[in-house]
Amino acid sequence: MREIDVAIVGAGPSGLFAAYYAGFRGLSVAVIDALPEPGGQVTAMYPEKMIFDVAGFPAIKGRDLVANLVEQAAPYRPDYLLGIRAQELSYLDGRPVLRLDTGEELLCGSVIITGGLGSFTPRPLPAAATFAGAGIVFFVPHLADLAGHDVLIVGGGDSAFDWALALQPIARSVTLVHRREKFRAHAATVARVQQLPVRIVVNAEIAKIHGEKVVTGADIAVKGGPVETVPVTAVVAALGFTADLGPLADWGLELDRRHIRVDSTMATNRPRVFAAGDITEYPGKVRLIATGFGEAATAVNNAAVLIDPSAHLFPGHSSDAG
Repeated sequence: MREIDVAIVGAGPSGLFAAYYAGFRGLSVAVIDALPEPGGQVTAMYPEKMIFDVAGFPAIKGRDLVANLVEQAAPYRPDYLLGIRAQELSYLDGRPVLRLDTGEELLCGSVIITGGLGSFTPRPLPAAATFAGAGIVFFVPHLADLAGHDVLIVGGGDSAFDWALALQPIARSVTLVHRREKFRAHAATVARVQQLPVRIVVNAEIAKIHGEKVVTGADIAVKGGPVETVPVTAVVAALGFTADLGPLADWGLELDRRHIRVDSTMATNRPRVFAAGDITEYPGKVRLIATGFGEAATAVNNAAVLIDPSAHLFPGHSSDAG
């Protein structure tokens, strides 16, 4: 059994900032994530998308934000346990013990859960169920992969319109299809896409995907209208994801659906277990990366006092160091 001051479950932006802040406070840190790279959903789903609501960055790509967060934490040498799942929570002499799916056990001064939405699975595109070829993706890790393609985007949420905005300058054509007339995406993003040479088809669904080894076309069925076959070489099914807390659901945490209830210190109902970021729930909760950063600092500061009762809740500003 290995001892660690703070085990952070989740290597998304909130978890990475928590790793920096815990290191700044002089605590030893292990960061655990089932994904093989740091960055959580940002790395897995939208590394090339621009993020506009992080303080101090008018705009920054998802992958660049993650790289900066990793660099920020690097001087404190957090131990990254990636591709590994935190399986069970128990206690030894009042301290949390995390059992990993590798069989290793960590005896922790505190645990901070920053697991975002938990594990996530993309919602399927029904028309793709019988298509065995390549060319259908649920997110775009590298925009350059779709340069010069005829891209069909299916969906009406933020991801669909963000992909349309990002791909339009490099794709040969972009068509966005949504089954309703109204969109869930942010109105400002919708307005920007509407000003671009992007074809938007509403009240429509994809009836069929054409092609054998790769996508060559798609049938767009408009409600009450004819079926239109359009040339397509890539399909982005931006239909959202279903989330699952996985093993966290069995840790005895007080849950609100798939979110973890916390108090103003970011403490959960389990001793020495805190949470921060999108996975948390409390009155007035706003799910932004920026919010998660503040919650991570709050969780670390309150955990530090539990780990060392002589420590101060607020250690001073990082600019005071040195």
